[in-house]
Amino acid sequence: MAETERRWPVPFRDRLGTPLFLGSTKVLLLGSGELGREVAIEAIRLGAEVVAADRYAHAPAMQVAHRHHVLDMTDPVALRALVAKEEPDILVPEIEQVATDELVRLEEEGHAVIPNAEAARTTMDRERIRRLAAEEARVRTSAFRFAESAEEARSAARDLGFPCVVKAMVSSSGHGMTVVGDVGAVEAAYREASEHGRVPFPRVMLEEFVRFEREVTMLSLRHYRPDGTVGTTVMDPIAHRRPGTLYHESWQPESAEPSVVRELAETAQAVTDRLGGLGIFGVECFVQGERVYFSEVSPRPHDTGLVTLGSQWNSEFALHARAILGLPYVGRELSTPAAAHVILAGGSGPAPSFGGLSTALAERGVRLFLFGKPEAYPERRLGVAVARGASVDAARLLAERAAHAVEAATTLGARPGEVARGSSV
Repeated sequence: MAETERRWPVPFRDRLGTPLFLGSTKVLLLGSGELGREVAIEAIRLGAEVVAADRYAHAPAMQVAHRHHVLDMTDPVALRALVAKEEPDILVPEIEQVATDELVRLEEEGHAVIPNAEAARTTMDRERIRRLAAEEARVRTSAFRFAESAEEARSAARDLGFPCVVKAMVSSSGHGMTVVGDVGAVEAAYREASEHGRVPFPRVMLEEFVRFEREVTMLSLRHYRPDGTVGTTVMDPIAHRRPGTLYHESWQPESAEPSVVRELAETAQAVTDRLGGLGIFGVECFVQGERVYFSEVSPRPHDTGLVTLGSQWNSEFALHARAILGLPYVGRELSTPAAAHVILAGGSGPAPSFGGLSTALAERGVRLFLFGKPEAYPERRLGVAVARGASVDAARLLAERAAHAVEAATTLGARPGEVARGSSV
């Protein structure tokens, strides 16, 4: 396949058909969580036909898609069978647990993969993406090592110094990540990374601990312009807070010195342009004084970007949908001060319900997004409160109050797998 075909997976469009009829543009979402749900909604708004797939039934995006399927997407045979059945125009990986080698083969056979199959494979492997950033895009990163046993991990940790970070090779949202302060903690951190990432794997990454002042996400959109050429637009910085390792709140725009904002944007563009393709990328960076360090990149909407549901006229989901459908975007739009704060489950059980909504929605500028996840467990993200304010600080307070006012509880009498009103898979 020619390089230009690999890098631009879908053609430039200014016309779309009608869903469920001949001539429709069919999007297959491989992953149907809360981020995929918002992508599905935005793609449907633009007239696409959306098919949602995930490993469990009744996932958030399945509840809004035209059709849905339950399968193990890490199984290449099952993935290929689904593609053969649905014959989608566009394959959109929305989670890490996908058979990326099979995506590469499908792309070689002529299927359109977002952002492109090699980018999807590279970004789901910490070693591939870190080497691409440091050696090909030539952006600043922390020192890093790789290990395939606890003994190798201890040796790598000594080289890097303490504290250091041990990470799973395939992960997101902090799963399988541990900060270790001494050599005695390395073995447990290695087990956590090798066994509890998104995909269990014996090889792990160890990384120098950068004493950063802030952690920033740069949303970088690769898209068609109105003249049919391809460009990259980088959005305003998004800052976020992670008590422990899991996303808890984010806000936009994050203020910084112009030189820092410029380096953040240059870092994001250098990495995403090297990956190629179309769609939104969430580029995570650390800021230490005036120095910017690349950390990670996701080739899809980012959880911290949930704030764009309030801060941007076109959210990251609307931008992603537009780009992957081959529709043009002019960019760049300024952001409005806004914040997002997660709504967490307090216990375990099926079919959570939500109370306190009247209190949560009692203040101006607040919106709630409840994801419709069919199962709750402690600290699972079930929704998000998004608020606009006169300033970022004001928006953060509003979003936090609204999120904390919502009370999540499991529905009495419901059983796992039970669905009301004749729903079917």
